[in-house]
Amino acid sequence: MIYGPTLLFALGEGAVIPLIPVIANRLGADVALAALVAAALVVGQLCGNIPAGWAVARFGERITMGVAGIVVLAGLTGIVFAQSLAFFTAAVFLIGFCAASFALARHSFMTTRVPLTFRARALSLLGGTFRLGMFVGPFISAGLLAIFGDETASIVFFAVCQVATILLVFFGPDPEKAVPVGAGSPTRRGAGDSRDAEDTGEPVTGAIPTVEREGVFRTMWRFRGVLARLGLAAASLSAVRSARQVVLPLWGVSLGLDAGTIAVVVGVSGAIDFALFYASGQVMDRFGRLWAALPAMVLMGAGFLALSFTHELGSAAMWYAMFAAVLGVGNGLSSGILLTLGADIAPPTEPAAFLGSWRTLTDAGGAIAPLIVSALTAAVSLSVGVGAMGVIAVLGAAGFIRWVPRYVPRSR
Repeated sequence: MIYGPTLLFALGEGAVIPLIPVIANRLGADVALAALVAAALVVGQLCGNIPAGWAVARFGERITMGVAGIVVLAGLTGIVFAQSLAFFTAAVFLIGFCAASFALARHSFMTTRVPLTFRARALSLLGGTFRLGMFVGPFISAGLLAIFGDETASIVFFAVCQVATILLVFFGPDPEKAVPVGAGSPTRRGAGDSRDAEDTGEPVTGAIPTVEREGVFRTMWRFRGVLARLGLAAASLSAVRSARQVVLPLWGVSLGLDAGTIAVVVGVSGAIDFALFYASGQVMDRFGRLWAALPAMVLMGAGFLALSFTHELGSAAMWYAMFAAVLGVGNGLSSGILLTLGADIAPPTEPAAFLGSWRTLTDAGGAIAPLIVSALTAAVSLSVGVGAMGVIAVLGAAGFIRWVPRYVPRSR
């Protein structure tokens, strides 16, 4: 009941995502327009975070996830029967919008109920569950296409996953009733207080205050200090992660490598990334959040910066494979960090509204990164675009060094 809905949704989404540009192209979109249609999924999730925060705070995780699942079925129906590119894009946007509800509802549940002592491991496992679904989903889609020869089979698979998720959420045991609220509320230093007292290193004593329910925008304003500081550092991490998915295929194409070689390199990098997701949680729980965030940012920053200087070397393909592995290690070490940091600094009584703002900020970083790479590549060169992502990673690492000790609570 904790990880099952996330896995089912990720499996279905992972099966359909690779087909979105293909269907868009069949409806008349060229390559650039097909990429824009595919981006509607990310834009939908970005736009859905704040409404999802309101819904979870108002109706609870279970109702929000169940209703979102029903709306996703409507979006999938729209994809199957879309006869125009505009209608198809709207359906893709709707699925992304509802994906935010799934992610935020489970994030909010874990924030209020998982003890601080193993919070990072639990949230890294949640992130790993999503990565597993997104990793396996395309292979399931490939198998369905080989058997049926039609994209509709993969869409039906996503629908079946959604029906199973809805049944699991509405008729399975309710985790909200089984696990008491407050288990995941540590002693805090007032992380979201705009007065931002400096960290003295001493634990804070006293009971957790009870606050009245606030709206999403009031919560965003009250926590503006932490969102503008630690939130921007987290957004830089999201940007670097997103850039990795864009840069590795583009770099291989620019080197003249064939599609099979590029797929192997990207696949190995992804496998390394997936293999390390639980290790990240272990490090964060045992040594602190900074011990996972900082090595991840330094590795990815160094990987991007070094890769940007190898394009004209005689052994450029070897360096490409090596730094793809480095980026995979860095990304794997960052698994669960954004979820954990958001849970750490969220209000202990009603975190959903804050998490909506937090996830909007981090998702925005991930959405902007490909645009930065694309713009710099068009204006200057791909090497400059890749190097810029390395600089963003270095700046983000400096932000984590400065703000994590100040805002993130420690166990007593």
